[in-house]
Amino acid sequence: MGSVLIRNATVLTVDTENRVFEGGWITFEDSRITGVGSRETTPDPSNFDETSTLDGHLVLPGLVNAHTHSAMVLFRGHSEGQSLLTMQGWYNAIREPELSLVAADIGPAVALSCAEMVLSGTTTFCDQYFFAEEIAEAAEASGLRAVIAYGIVELDDAAHGRQELARAADFVARRRGNGSRIIPWLGPHAPYIDNAEDLIRAEVATALEHDCGLHLHMAVGPEDNQQTLERYGLTAAQALQRDGFFKGRVHAAHCLDLSKEDIAVFASADRASIAYCASAGLRSGRQGICPAVALRKAGVTVALGTDNVAANNSYDMILEMRIAGHAASHREGRAQPLSSRDLLRMATIDGARALGLDDAIGSLETDKSADIIAIDLSGPGYSETPDPETLLIYSGSGRDVTQVWVAGEHLVRDGALTRRDFSEIRGSYARTYRDFWARVEAARRVA
Repeated sequence: MGSVLIRNATVLTVDTENRVFEGGWITFEDSRITGVGSRETTPDPSNFDETSTLDGHLVLPGLVNAHTHSAMVLFRGHSEGQSLLTMQGWYNAIREPELSLVAADIGPAVALSCAEMVLSGTTTFCDQYFFAEEIAEAAEASGLRAVIAYGIVELDDAAHGRQELARAADFVARRRGNGSRIIPWLGPHAPYIDNAEDLIRAEVATALEHDCGLHLHMAVGPEDNQQTLERYGLTAAQALQRDGFFKGRVHAAHCLDLSKEDIAVFASADRASIAYCASAGLRSGRQGICPAVALRKAGVTVALGTDNVAANNSYDMILEMRIAGHAASHREGRAQPLSSRDLLRMATIDGARALGLDDAIGSLETDKSADIIAIDLSGPGYSETPDPETLLIYSGSGRDVTQVWVAGEHLVRDGALTRRDFSEIRGSYARTYRDFWARVEAARRVA
């Protein structure tokens, strides 16, 4: 890939000092950042294989989508009027048609999701779903960095749960440490709802054995705490702590209904984090909003995620930052309890930290991976400002992303994909979409 100089941009480093360089520069060689600085210290372009002059652009770390289900783009527009954060809504809108999914559906769906993500500035995403191997293959082909959690749903079938855990462990063993941008995890879908206690304990033991994370949904709907409160007088988070679930890395999505005691559970764990999915939560009609302000105050890492695009309809993480900020203001009853700088960190370095990748990505610093995006601020909706973070979050759009590098590879150049033409991805997906929903309708007629 050679050496590259990016210059004349406003550079948001998102480092520990939150340095911002007006008219700044960043350099990288092959996959690693080699320097970043102010206009006055811009290196000589003749020393680089390529120079990218980005006047009027904002340059920042690639965004981290900390919770999604990329194959579920197939369900976009099919869950209107259903709350996907309740058992009934999820089962009716998602689980029933999911029974018609086949492995061949997954690649085209994930390819489209990856294209939408990278074109709007996401360079790393955390996924949890079935067909983990097919998701990993499609994500790897896209060039994105991804944590893929093998989704495990037991639904009162203990034998099936054990079988799925064995397959998940095999997926982790085969995929881990192979030098790719794909990181395998385990994905208990929803403990105590569709993963019973014996399976939960086995999942913890397997995750510790393979030193991988556990990605789950927690405190999502009114059903989440019913069983544990009835049996033990404990919430699900407290019951999981009792069962040793927090011994390793735990990344929990949604967390709308956490009590003070639940927040303390997360705060006391060494490697526990939360994916705040504001758009999906608000759209579901649930009254609860993730207590992101209290969690951060307690020292818990809070990242941002879109959730699936049946629940959200968009992978735009810039929009997600905006909605997360609005939702936090509404929840706390005061203006901007999460600052624009907080929100940007949640979508970058905190997302990286939640996934155990903050030593490699999430900020623009020497020796970190060259996961870099550039956003054109010259169009309508933008203007001169002393606060580029606020301009980005409350005026910006992922549609203004023009350049994306992952590990130094130029995946988006001048707003276009470099590995594969978007029209080809979209055409393949359209055929898959029609075939999938035809099978769903046929199955419904038989039933």
